[in-house]
Amino acid sequence: MTIFSDRHIGTTAETQRVMLEALGVDTSDPSMSLETLMRGAVPASILSEPAATSAIPPAATEAEALAELRAFASRNRVNRSMIGLGYYGTLTPSVIQRNVLENPSWYTAYTPYQPEISQGRLEALINFQTMVADLTGLSTANASMLDESTAVAEGMLLARRASKAKSEVFVVDADAFPQTKAILETRAAALGIELVERDLAGGEALPDELFGVLVQYPGASGRVWDPSAVIDAAHVAGGLAVVAADLLALTLTSSPGSLGADVAVGTTQRFGVPMGFGGPHAGYMAVRQGLERQLPGRLVGVSVDADGKPAYRLSLQTREQHIRREKATSNICTAQVLLAVMAAMYAVYHGPDGLRQIAGDVASKAAVLGDWLAERGVEVVHETYFDTLQVRVPGEAAEIVRRAHDELGILLHLAGPDLLSIAVDETTTFAELSAVSTLFGAPARVFDARGDGTRARIPNALHRTDDYLTHPVFHVHHSETAMMRYLKSLADRDYALDRGMIPLGSCTMKLNAATEMASITWPEFAGIHPFAPASDVEGYLDMIDQLESWLAEVTGYDAVSLQPNAGSQGELAGLLAIRGYHLANGDDHRTVCLIPSSAHGTNAASAVLAGMKVVVVACDELGNVDLDDLRAKITAHADEIAALMITYPSTHGVYEQDVVEVTAAVHDAGGQVYVDGANLNALLGYARFGDLGGDVSHLNLHKTFAIPHGGGGPGIGPVAAKAHLAPHLPSHPLAQRAVHAGGYEFAGGPVSAAPYGSAGILPISWSYVRMMGASGLRDATAAAVLSANYIAARLGEHFPVLYTGENDRVAHECILDLRPLKEATGITVDDVAKRLIDYGFHAPTMSFPVPGTLMVEPTESEDLGEIDRFIEAMIMIKHEADAVASARWPRRGQPARARAAHRRLADLGGVEPRLLA
Repeated sequence: MTIFSDRHIGTTAETQRVMLEALGVDTSDPSMSLETLMRGAVPASILSEPAATSAIPPAATEAEALAELRAFASRNRVNRSMIGLGYYGTLTPSVIQRNVLENPSWYTAYTPYQPEISQGRLEALINFQTMVADLTGLSTANASMLDESTAVAEGMLLARRASKAKSEVFVVDADAFPQTKAILETRAAALGIELVERDLAGGEALPDELFGVLVQYPGASGRVWDPSAVIDAAHVAGGLAVVAADLLALTLTSSPGSLGADVAVGTTQRFGVPMGFGGPHAGYMAVRQGLERQLPGRLVGVSVDADGKPAYRLSLQTREQHIRREKATSNICTAQVLLAVMAAMYAVYHGPDGLRQIAGDVASKAAVLGDWLAERGVEVVHETYFDTLQVRVPGEAAEIVRRAHDELGILLHLAGPDLLSIAVDETTTFAELSAVSTLFGAPARVFDARGDGTRARIPNALHRTDDYLTHPVFHVHHSETAMMRYLKSLADRDYALDRGMIPLGSCTMKLNAATEMASITWPEFAGIHPFAPASDVEGYLDMIDQLESWLAEVTGYDAVSLQPNAGSQGELAGLLAIRGYHLANGDDHRTVCLIPSSAHGTNAASAVLAGMKVVVVACDELGNVDLDDLRAKITAHADEIAALMITYPSTHGVYEQDVVEVTAAVHDAGGQVYVDGANLNALLGYARFGDLGGDVSHLNLHKTFAIPHGGGGPGIGPVAAKAHLAPHLPSHPLAQRAVHAGGYEFAGGPVSAAPYGSAGILPISWSYVRMMGASGLRDATAAAVLSANYIAARLGEHFPVLYTGENDRVAHECILDLRPLKEATGITVDDVAKRLIDYGFHAPTMSFPVPGTLMVEPTESEDLGEIDRFIEAMIMIKHEADAVASARWPRRGQPARARAAHRRLADLGGVEPRLLA
């Protein structure tokens, strides 16, 4: 029987022998050939042997892994959630589930940095931006955020930098979601922001000085009220108003923009995206005119191509890619593109009338339940609400919540000792409303009708009267036939792994196997509320425990938190753990974070957001950390050193020989070592971060552990740490448990809205590890390193390989220097990238970490035929360039420039993003 690793790893034993011979490796002993390569590349000081025993069981077959997942799923109880708090039942149209979520054309695509082969995704994202901007009544929306609570935190930071107020006070609505309050506390503490809570709906006055205010609309309690006076007061005080708004409610209620808001944030989860025990879901952010350049994350803009035709591309792209480093105000990198596409297509499929009908039905059901309870003398706390009503039942609230769960299989929210909340959503039936009402002594009822919103308990003054979603795209794809064809037409304008190799250095675009993806749509994983009781999620918690223990083992750490829902958030969580550790030891003066000049842009950004001061350490001519400069910086900052952030293997694609010496120098100075796990694909099974001196790391599950990139998200960036930092890893106020795998209890502040982040896609990485086994993970690393070295060797005579390590080996990627080509022919790295499109490839990473270069990472998933095809394309492009240099082709007429000029968008400047015209 073929084992899974043989399906996942593209090169076979025979083709690996051919590649090894091209590298000059002795292949007379096939069992040692790859080991010889790895031992020549990975420094002996960090190389580890396979463990005699492992927490990771022997590799399972695909059928066995699915059976084990079925066993986990069977221990999750899919109750009807009426908890609300930003997470709701929703009906994913089958045409969207099948043609987006389950379609590799969408989930294996990369971030649309090359617009010529991303027009489908870009159109889908501008649909998303238009949907959000229309519903919020604001001029510009970005192309998604991570979740609602972190979007609120980004809104707070936007208000801080855009406001002219000198105050450090940010006012938080007392009726905000509890998870949002917790996130704000985490983020504010590190940045010296003072949070002040006010009962805004109750009329509590704002402080005299502030830089911003958060309004939850509708509130966590369900209350719908007019916040325009509060918004006006915030403006008078010099602050900005951030409104966290429910998009479905906004189809019936006045938009934040019409109420005077500067910023609107929230989630698009209830637009067809399953709850998934917390994610992944696409958050959103929209701003009024004048704040466009303050937006974090990605924006899609409309430009024109060389023929004058409309074309989409990312706007302000340089800022987004490099995250502004130590001048950063946000570390957002990965967004939630796949989920944003689903939400946008939900709006396209239903159109404005369909969304209004769904919202009206929800509001009517909530009103009907309110009437039934009022008839029984139950106190409904608020007279006005959209989908959630809060009721006061002195002495009975907890018992009613228990009975609802045990007797009816319905989850209610205990909002206080005498308060409970009941949230209605698109999936709620009148039979369920009747069942809930019987808990309060009401008789069972037979009632079934769709509501049109006329019974809704929305204040008359807040009824929405303006049009939205007026663009034709929201009016022409309402049949399944039309929708299917529209999604297909968009996918056909894109490039994803289902078409060919995406050799992006630093991004590890390996295959996401179908078996790994299979379980994420099972109701037992997809239909779970993130705040469901522990008794309902035993399967999830056990699977999470297993994955945490496996990740701890392969990284050499003691504890792992799966909460961060992006690599950038894992970085932040790790740095906050270091900050918490120093504060607990009384070392509040340790605030300096040393970061090599070659580091990912998110490193410096995360350090700034963790309240640290960034000090850049130089790299030597080989791309390694300059030890002399490191020692000089340590001496200069002495007792201030909080941490060093180092990527290993380095961002330059080599295994640094002196890494243990580097980490020891930082430890001797009293600092902690953060090892960025972005390049773990070159290390897994051969060395461990914890063994080379790391104290904490984040891991990109969307890179090394096979979670799809999805066109720019979802991502997961769990944080792993040594035991002394474990108490400072992220906790959550609504988590189902306090103790994690290994017996560690986390007490740091949360970094994502849900206790386990994007838990709905954790089965993907669980499946990957379970089917690969420890030996398969090690084999994948060796195969990836072999492929990168093979490319470096084959292309080295045509394009210089900028950096190599010991024995002239690279790690899992190599940097090709195209600057000599430009000097000789005028052909730039951009020209080569565009020409590669003609050969059927997505270009490698351009001009990072070194301008004028291409960073190539083939991954272990590609077979030798595809790798050779890429090599031959690059050689052909070099021959074309040589023809220019020898004057056989004119500079302006040769293919690499002529084709690139035809494909390149005419306007590459910083055009302002705009809505669909």
